[in-house]
Amino acid sequence: MSIEIANESGVQVDESSIVAAARFALDRMGVSPLAELSVLLVELDVMADLHQRWMDLPGPTDVMAFPMDELDSARRPDAAGLGPALLGDIVLCPDFAKDQAKKAGHSLIDELHLLTVHGVLHLLGYDHAEPAEEREMFTLQNRILGDFRTAAAEAERKSAQREADSKLLGAVGLEDADRPESTP
Repeated sequence: MSIEIANESGVQVDESSIVAAARFALDRMGVSPLAELSVLLVELDVMADLHQRWMDLPGPTDVMAFPMDELDSARRPDAAGLGPALLGDIVLCPDFAKDQAKKAGHSLIDELHLLTVHGVLHLLGYDHAEPAEEREMFTLQNRILGDFRTAAAEAERKSAQREADSKLLGAVGLEDADRPESTP
């Protein structure tokens, strides 16, 4: 799965973490490993321009998703095919998301994870215009985010344990215990 990310927002964020959230959501949704996705982080004025141009709404927003238009509408963009499926682009605005994160009581990166998953779901055809659609999309979004957070915490725990084990083995002179001794 190819996920390209470009940060043109001027806000320092953990880009690899955003890519991980996108990859997790795509995997969870059963998207083909050949799929391609682009994530772009932009400044407030760029997002305001996109929001006005594509949604005819004033001011910036947090996330916009642009599915590839040339995809056959009868074929899901994540269906396995002969070549890579171009899912589309997700555009995030970290400056806009900062206030939302503060109001929600979590970090900016948590908000960007949420917005990334939200954008992925939009690219896969989910919407929230009607109450039933909103319930379906937000339930799925929350489940994916919860699973992502659990998986990320477990990976962090395992990494910390490996580091602690390595330090302990090094302290007792067994740091290379896994490797066979070589003889000259």
